[in-house]
Amino acid sequence: MAPKTQFYVIGHPIGHSMSPFIHKRLFQIKKFDADYSVYDIPPDKLNGLLPSLLSHAGGINVTIPHKREVLPFLDGLCGRAQLYRSVNTISIDKNGRIGHNTDADGFLCALRLENIPLKGNVAILGCGGVGRTFACEAALAGCSIVNAVRPADLKQADELRNYVLKLRPQTSYTITTLDALDGDFELMINATPVGMYPNTQYMPVNQKAVSRAAAVFDAVYNPAQTELLKCASANGARTLGGMPMLVWQAVVAHEIWHGTKFNTDDIVQLIDDASAEMRRHFA
Repeated sequence: MAPKTQFYVIGHPIGHSMSPFIHKRLFQIKKFDADYSVYDIPPDKLNGLLPSLLSHAGGINVTIPHKREVLPFLDGLCGRAQLYRSVNTISIDKNGRIGHNTDADGFLCALRLENIPLKGNVAILGCGGVGRTFACEAALAGCSIVNAVRPADLKQADELRNYVLKLRPQTSYTITTLDALDGDFELMINATPVGMYPNTQYMPVNQKAVSRAAAVFDAVYNPAQTELLKCASANGARTLGGMPMLVWQAVVAHEIWHGTKFNTDDIVQLIDDASAEMRRHFA
């Protein structure tokens, strides 16, 4: 019997990731014989460990802090990965080792299915890898952006603003700190890890700032209901957690890896099952 094709998700610290559960289910749906594993790679070990994975893996997913650090190891970039210079999926085939970014696909699919529009004034909390994706997509959608970050990240936020303005020069793009965020927003997007398990008691911004958002999307998926989402819901805002984005970006990764298409009903069921699995694991 031929060995199963091996797929991986790399990151650090990666802890308990839902990616194996999601990807294994996607392989099962299409009866694709493959295995999927978590591979924790500290930043100082990336140079030593990634080449070996690239030499035998069928495909690799990439999460923080490696989304930009993997670029020198690749033969090329495709689509949004080329646009953002940020990679979350690597395909490995006759075309070489190609970087892709499916975060935006997952984000846009999740918003669309919940009828949450990406328009008007948008507050983006954080400016890391996924924050870069959110900022670019908001700009391309014609939104006015306020990017709220930690004081230590102001330089990085300014670099992101310059990048977005090259992408769409007419974008209104303001930078502030998380503590000073003020204004009315059609959508608030959390691109920070604040509120993620196990430090679930925190919010990235204060209650006053949250109360002025009509809708809140939190890229954190564990827990499903972060303190940020609870606060927003209590103020009457529409809310959406990170699990749908996580699942939909995985779906697009599979479309890249082996050209398959999935039924929407199957994916909606997988989102529910992944949420239930997460609750069981952390109960």
